[in-house]
Amino acid sequence: MNPGSGGPAPAGRTSVPVTAGRSIMVQGTGSSVGKSVICTALCRVFARDGYRVYPFKSQNMALNSYVTCEGGEMGRAQVAQAEACGVEPHVNMNPILLKPNSDTCSQVIVSGRVLGNFTAGEYYELKPRLRRVVRRAYSEVLSAADIVVIEGAGSPAEINLNDGDFVNMGMARIARAPVILVGDIDRGGVFASLVGTMALLSPRDRERVRGVIINKFRGDIHILEPGLRKLERLMRVPVLGVLPYTDVLVDDEDSATEAFLRRGAARDVRVGVVFLPHMSNFTDFTPLQREPDVSLEYIGSPSSFGRPDLVVIPGSKNTMGDLSYLREAGLDRSILRYHGEGGVVFGICGGFQMLGRRIADPFGVEGPVEAAEGLGLLPVETVMRRGKRTTRTVARILPNKSPLMSNCTGLEVTGYEIHMGQTSYPSDAGHLCRVVRGASPSEEGFDGWVSEDGRVIGTYLHGIFENDRFVRVMLDSLRALKGLEPLRVSAGDYAAYKSRIYDDLAERFRRHVDVERIYGIIFGSHGT
Repeated sequence: MNPGSGGPAPAGRTSVPVTAGRSIMVQGTGSSVGKSVICTALCRVFARDGYRVYPFKSQNMALNSYVTCEGGEMGRAQVAQAEACGVEPHVNMNPILLKPNSDTCSQVIVSGRVLGNFTAGEYYELKPRLRRVVRRAYSEVLSAADIVVIEGAGSPAEINLNDGDFVNMGMARIARAPVILVGDIDRGGVFASLVGTMALLSPRDRERVRGVIINKFRGDIHILEPGLRKLERLMRVPVLGVLPYTDVLVDDEDSATEAFLRRGAARDVRVGVVFLPHMSNFTDFTPLQREPDVSLEYIGSPSSFGRPDLVVIPGSKNTMGDLSYLREAGLDRSILRYHGEGGVVFGICGGFQMLGRRIADPFGVEGPVEAAEGLGLLPVETVMRRGKRTTRTVARILPNKSPLMSNCTGLEVTGYEIHMGQTSYPSDAGHLCRVVRGASPSEEGFDGWVSEDGRVIGTYLHGIFENDRFVRVMLDSLRALKGLEPLRVSAGDYAAYKSRIYDDLAERFRRHVDVERIYGIIFGSHGT
C-alpha cells in the first residue's frame, strides 16, 4: 500500500510531524445518519492538510462494490474515501464485505475474495477468525498512514451484537481510537438518539466518545443552540459542529440511500432505472445525474413506468430472484411492451443476464431454482458458476446496429466486472465491444451484445457511464432519436468532477465543524 498525494495544504495550516499512525473513528446513532460522507470529508480535510490518510471500515454490508487493481472486491464507500485521500483503493481498507442475496443469507467476501454464502448464525461462528483478519488489515493500513479514518457500522448501541464486536466499539478498542458520534437531526429525535446511545455504552466505551456531530440540519442554528448546550451537559462531551443538509453526489454505501426517492427536474432526456430488490452497484448511475440534459428516476412498478427515453436494468446480487420479482410485479411485461413500442433497453451485469433467453444455476449459487427463462430480448444464455470474476476491464466499442452505439464505434471505455455468471453468445457478430485488457492476456475477448434491431444492449461493465465521452455520444444519439439537436457539451472528466466534490465537501465541513478540536482529539491523547 503506497500512499498517494492528498494535494497541497491550505494556507495557514501545515501538517505536524507524525512518528506513528493515529486514528479517529466515526460512529453513528444508526444506519444512514451520514457516517460515510463525514468520513469522506475528514479524509479530504486531512489529506489537504498534508497528512498521509487512509480510510478503514472493518465490515461493510453493501451491494455497491468495486474491483481494486489487484482484482479484489471492496465496498464503494471506502473507495470514495480512498479517492478523497488521494490513494489507490485496497481491500485492506474494507477487509470484510457482506453482500445480502436473500433475507437470511449473505455472500461473505474476506480480503477481496469470496469465502461463501452464510446465514447470520453461521456468520456468527466465523467471528473469531474474522476478528484476526480485521486486526491484520488494520495493522497494514496503520503502518502506511499518519491518520486512519475509521467508519463504524450501524450503531454501537446494538447491544445484542456487542459480544465479539469488531465493527463499532470493538473496533475502537482494537485501534485504540477516540470516537466521534454522529446523529441525524433530519429524521427527528436526534437528542434522544445521541443520549440513548451513550446510555447503552459501557463506562469504558463512553470514555472513548470525545465529540458529537449533528448532521443534516435544516433551519436557523440559533434556535438549535440551547439544545446543543444541554446536550453537552447530558453527554459530557462537546458538540463539534452542526452540518447543514446537503444532497452530495458521493457514492452511497447500500440500499438505505435516498437515491431511489430523488426526482430531479424534467429535462430533455429521461432515463429510467428499473428498481430491483437486490440491485447492486446503483452507483453506476451517479454519472448520469450530473449530465445537464438528463433526468434520472427509478421505476418501481408498472404504474410508474411512464415513457422514458432509455430504460436501464441494473446489476443484481440475486439475478434469478430479481428476475422472478420483475415477473411478480408485472415489470417484465412493461419492459417488453416498452421495447415493442420502440423503446431502448440497456442491461448491466445481472440486468444483461436477465435480457437473455435463459439463466441456469446448476450449482445452486443463488438458491434452489435451477433455471429460469429470461426476458428473451437478447440471444444469449448464462450459467451461474461457483467462481466469481472480478477484474478491471478496458474495451473498445465495435461497429453495431444500435442507434445509441453507432457513433460510439472505436471509443475505448474502462469499467470493472463483478459476476458469477458465464454468458455464451451465438456468434462474434453482435458483440458490444472487444476487450483489450482484462485480468490477464488470456482473458481478452468480447463483452456484451447488441440486439438485431439495435434497441437492446447488454454489458458486464460496471462503471461504463463513468466514461464521459461515451456517455455524451450516447445521450446525443438519444436526443437525435427525439428530433433534438445534439448538446455536444460533456459534463467533463468524471474523476476530476469527483475531486471537486471532495474539495467542496471538505470546505463545507471546515465551515461548520471545529477541525482544530478534532486534531486535538487525535494528537492530544490516544485511546487505550
